[in-house]
Order: sequence, then C-alpha cells, then structure tokens
Amino acid sequence: MNDQQTLQQTLTAIDGRGYASYRQLSGRYALGRFTLSVDKVQVDPFAPPSLMRISLRRDDAGLPAELLDDRLGRIAASDFLTRAFADAVAASPAEGISIGRPGQQVLERTSVVITEELITARLFVALPAAGRKALGRKAARLLTETLPGLAESSLLHASLDQDALRSHVTLLRDQEDLRTQLTAAKLISFAADGSVLPRQAGDSDLPLGDGAVEFTSPEALRRSFTLPSGREVAGMGVPEGVTVIVGGGYHGKSTLLRAIERGVYPHIAGDGREWVITGASAVSIRAEDGRSAAGVDISPFISGLPSGADTRSFSSTNASGSTSQATNLVEAVEAGARALLIDEDTSATNFMIRDDRMRQLIPAEREPITPFVDRVRPLFTERGVSTVLVAGGSGAFFQVADQVIALQDYTLREVTAEAHRIAEDHQTTTARPAASSTSAAATDPPAAELPVETVFTDVPSRVPRRASLHPAKKTKPARSRGHRMIQYGREDVDLTAVAQLVDPAQTEALAKALDRLAEQADGERDIPTLVAALVDRIDAEGLDALSPRRGHPGHLARPRPHEIHAAINRYRGLTLH
Repeated sequence: MNDQQTLQQTLTAIDGRGYASYRQLSGRYALGRFTLSVDKVQVDPFAPPSLMRISLRRDDAGLPAELLDDRLGRIAASDFLTRAFADAVAASPAEGISIGRPGQQVLERTSVVITEELITARLFVALPAAGRKALGRKAARLLTETLPGLAESSLLHASLDQDALRSHVTLLRDQEDLRTQLTAAKLISFAADGSVLPRQAGDSDLPLGDGAVEFTSPEALRRSFTLPSGREVAGMGVPEGVTVIVGGGYHGKSTLLRAIERGVYPHIAGDGREWVITGASAVSIRAEDGRSAAGVDISPFISGLPSGADTRSFSSTNASGSTSQATNLVEAVEAGARALLIDEDTSATNFMIRDDRMRQLIPAEREPITPFVDRVRPLFTERGVSTVLVAGGSGAFFQVADQVIALQDYTLREVTAEAHRIAEDHQTTTARPAASSTSAAATDPPAAELPVETVFTDVPSRVPRRASLHPAKKTKPARSRGHRMIQYGREDVDLTAVAQLVDPAQTEALAKALDRLAEQADGERDIPTLVAALVDRIDAEGLDALSPRRGHPGHLARPRPHEIHAAINRYRGLTLH
C-alpha cells in the first residue's frame, strides 16, 4: 500500500499533463486512519467519473455494536452514513465527489458497506481538469485533504448525531416488524393516524407541510400494533380481499393509493408516510399501451379474439390498453404479488368494467373481454390475491367489494354497508323480466347445485430462450439511462409504467440484474425460478453480487423481485421455449 506522500507526489508530477496521466493513480493509499482505493480512473474529463473507495476499520469508526448486529441495523446505519456523507459533500466547497443522494425511502445500497472489519464509502470522483489537462495539484488537495475530512465528519460515530443514528436504526427495525405483523393480521396495508400523505407536487416525493390534513382512520378499520421498541401505533388497517376507495375528484383517493403503493418501502422520519406500511408483495397495476408481451396467459380476461390469436400464450410488440393491463396483472401474479393496487384513472375502461347497457347491446359471446369486475373475486378466492381499487366514476365494484372507503377533503369514512345497499338497489332496478315457466332457465338446477368454475388455472411456465438474452448486437453490459430506462444491447427497456421504482440506483441495479439473468438462463428454468435464484444470491452475497466489479459496483439500490420481473418482461427481445 502506498502512503499519502506518494499520492501527493504522483499528482504533483502530472499537474498540467494530459488527462490520461491520472491512470497512474490506480492502487491503494494510506491516509491516516483511512484507506483510499482507486479502482477505476476516468481517462477523459468527459467520461464517467473515477470509482474510488475510502474505508476505515469498524473499530476505529466506533459505531455501537448493537446497532449493527442484524441485517436491518446495518441497512439503516449504512443509509444514515450515506446521507451524512452526502450532506457533508453538499456543505463542502469542493467539487467532484459524489456518494449519491438517497430519497425518502430507506433502501439497501452499495454506497456505504458495513462488514465485520470495515466501513467503506464507495464514491464517484470527477478528477479536476483544465480542458484535457490534469490539474494534479488540485486533485491532490481533493484526495488528501478534502476527502479524508468528509470521511471524518460522516463515518465516525463521534462526529455524527448519535441520537439521530440510533433513532434511524430503531425506526427501520420497528417498520419492518410491523410489516411482518400485517401478514398475521390479514392486512394488506396499514396507515397510522397522524400520517401526512399529500406531497408538495405531483412530481415531488416531499411532504406537503403546512395545510396538509393529517390522516385519521375510520373507526371500523382502526387497528393498533405494539413494536419492538415499545412504541404503539394506531391507524387504518386495509384488510385482505377487495377494497374500493371512492370520493370526488381531488379529495385524496389517488394520494391514499400512492401512499399505500410506496408503503412497500420504509420511509425516513419526517416523511409523513413513515407509518404507512404495505405488504412487500403489493404491486401497482395500470394500462400500458405499446408495451411488448411474451407468452403471457391472459385468457381469464381476454379470449376469442377476432384475429384468432391464442391468449393462453399472448405475445405482442404493441399491446393495447386492455391487453397490456391484463399482461401486467398476470405477470405481477406470476412474480408473487399478493395484492394489486389499481387506479381507474390509469386503467383501460373496457378492461375494468362493462355496464348493463353495453352488456345488453354487445352480448357476452360477442365480447372477447371479461372485465376485471367479474374476475376480482375469483382472483382472491382462488389465488389469494387482494385488490385495492380507486374508483371515482363507476360503482360497478360495489357489489364485489369487501370494504368501501369514501374520502372527502382527505377525511375517510367506511361506507361498505351503504355501497352494498346501492349495489343491491341497482341490481333490482336493472334486472330483466323473469323467465317464463316453459323456458330452459326454469328447469335449471338451483345455483347451489351448479359446479363452481375455476377461473385461474395453473399458469404455463415461461422459459426464456437463452439466445434471446444474448443478442448478437449486445456487446456492452446493460446500463440505466435515467430513472425509467435501461439500454440492453440495442433495445430500450422502458420502465415508465413501473410505478414502484423509486430511485435511479434501483434502475442501475435492474440493468445489472438483466445481465446476471442472461448468464443464469439455461433454457430449462422459467422466469420466476431464475429471478428467485438471483434474489437468493443477493441475499447471500449482498448487492455486489449484481456486478462483476465487486470492489466498487457503482451506486446500486435494491429493487424488489417484482421490479426485476417487470424489467425482463419488458425486454422486447425476449422469446420463450
């Protein structure tokens, strides 16, 4: 290992030389109690930044052992240190150092890694330049003075807000304990009284602040939980089954659904949604015109197409609103979703409902779509998949709902009995005249004696062709392009409609996950098996398992298995055996 003097001498010597001279920096350097590792040096000032790590012995950092003695503690502490380092960088006049900027969610990341021996911060460092010349002296100050100073202020327990760190760890442990309690309580989601659900704007994830109406549970749905810290929380429990959220426009329906949707992730204190906790396998579903599909069985919803296409193995390069929403739903269930989150505003109307007048004009035998309203109950009774649905323009789901929640001015009421009464009255007023005694219907057996049709039969395995994941024109690793796009060979994997993808670092992790899935594909294992094997590998080895560059894999944040499924399913080159 080189020392600090060697690093300074090297950088001083290359001052004013060509930018590629920075290549001489590769290696490890002792900077007092810290070690700087230069893993990859940018060779051009306009290329991606250099990859560097700064680490110290865990004993020297002084973090209390009880905060790090379980996986959740390490995730929370790593998140806290990442935020502390990012804040220190923002407050520093120095430029060129980045550790990423976590959002409102607490995610497993590669930015700060805590092992039994070390605490390591992984950094992007843009080495200073004047045109294409290296500014070696400025780089020396950056790496030997500024960077150790940032590490001192953000990685040492003595420099941190120690109470805030402990609270951060305790909060995550409590949140995840509550998530496990939801399953035993047969709840999809929980929202604590006092939560602040509205955001500052439609494109902001920050809480509204002044003027926001705090959440209050309807009494009929109120639940309370005791957490490991001794804290008790009370609020609304959303039961398993079919839940319909209704109300006028702009009264908070979609805001509530979005909070439930984002509740699959823990949130930081002060976000307002830190006690909105949703089962980890809840998946947001919408229509997605133009997406591709490969061999998906959408026959429970769509069959008998005029084109003669087999919807038991539906493939398309340009799915319609209804076929795309059916595809999204079936893929989510294949990925292990136990709850579907649906807003009618982003749904295909003909997929969701067909009213009585349309049913009379277009008989069922001439309509290839069986609307979701006719399938939502079998989806729960046969597959155990619940649904939370926002409905503002139709009461078609009242008669199949287990609970109906109404919002007015962000205030909730439980109105299930009233909604069921309205549904019964509607059925009475729209019923057709009774059949005559000589009709076939008069001789039909009682409904109780009729066999119950199974709607959702076993789903055929979808096994990727290995060659389709190794296209001839793919010469570089997959990479993210912003928050919602992955470049895979010459194909773009569009994740715009994957609503629960919350961090660009998750998208980068998904790009690497696609490459790892391609390596695992053997033409025998189906998509769920391949994804499950990759998730097991991440559990065992950490997020570094996604990258061939283990020392510094870049800034990754862990996606859920459902987003990994979403990425591979939207790859247009995917073909199946």
